[in-house]
Amino acid sequence: MIDLRQIQSAAERIHGKVHRTPLFSTSALGDRTNLRLHLKCENFQKTGSFKSRGALNKVLSLSDAERSRGLITVSAGNHAQAVAWAARQVDAPCTVVMPADAPRSKLDAVLGYGATTILHPDRATLFDRLEQERKLSGATFIHPFDDPVVLAGAGTAGLEIVEDFPEIQALVVPVGGGGLLCGVACALKAIRPKARLIAVELEAGPGLKPALDQGKPVPVTRPGDTLADGMTPPFVGAIPLEAAQRFVDEIVTVTEREILSAMALLLTRAKLYVEGSGAAATAALLAGKVRLPENARTVAIVSGGNVDLSRLCAALAGGSGSEREGAGASSRAGTSRA
Repeated sequence: MIDLRQIQSAAERIHGKVHRTPLFSTSALGDRTNLRLHLKCENFQKTGSFKSRGALNKVLSLSDAERSRGLITVSAGNHAQAVAWAARQVDAPCTVVMPADAPRSKLDAVLGYGATTILHPDRATLFDRLEQERKLSGATFIHPFDDPVVLAGAGTAGLEIVEDFPEIQALVVPVGGGGLLCGVACALKAIRPKARLIAVELEAGPGLKPALDQGKPVPVTRPGDTLADGMTPPFVGAIPLEAAQRFVDEIVTVTEREILSAMALLLTRAKLYVEGSGAAATAALLAGKVRLPENARTVAIVSGGNVDLSRLCAALAGGSGSEREGAGASSRAGTSRA
């Protein structure tokens, strides 16, 4: 488990190197949900998502020897960008194993930070490919959602929420591998133990509920074609699962259509450009999936804003979440190989 002291230490370590993201009130969306709704806007974070918090906390905690061997990670996009960015801050080489169908904007960003990408065709075996590459290179692995130092970094978002909105009664969090959920849960429940914590999963491919049912991390089938690619890792981490067992009060699911509707409302009413994962918590509230008392003081985490503009426009115009731009872009910096 991640204790509050670890999160506070992470906040000190990364202070001034990442943004303290805004917590906006939104009467337009609050009126639709009958809540006093606030949005924690991690789409304004470095690299466009909360992931930079944990990646930088981990990279800054490494020894010079660990950094000199290079860094390696696996991710569909946001963690990949965050590790590539963090590696650049300390001038360490970085390799990222990514699914071959990763959104082009995320691939381009990783390459732009100077990392090498390895595109792998099967999301279910991404971690197997990662381990193969790690053994060959000897690089230091930065786990996206099951490393206590990474999770403590993610928890700094929760620490900021409680500091900026101490009267919080409910926090709604999107779940993929569980890193964000774990970090903010440990911060929230340490300071405001009576506040409700609601986890939001994809209806088409939940991972947390199956893991809770079996009492251990389990491989799960995730949708490959979704605007919420950040919620589709092959399993939920062991540390996040333990946090969920202790702290999660409710789990709800959202559909692709509900996510797209929330993205449109966040764009038009809150003026926020967000990705599918970033809209999932708001989608759960707008769709009536979460039952809270009227005017409950609620925060929905907008976890990221990295989405291909052309893909979003196509989806909003009536296309499906499966319409995606090809990921085979050339690099402006860094290299990519299959």
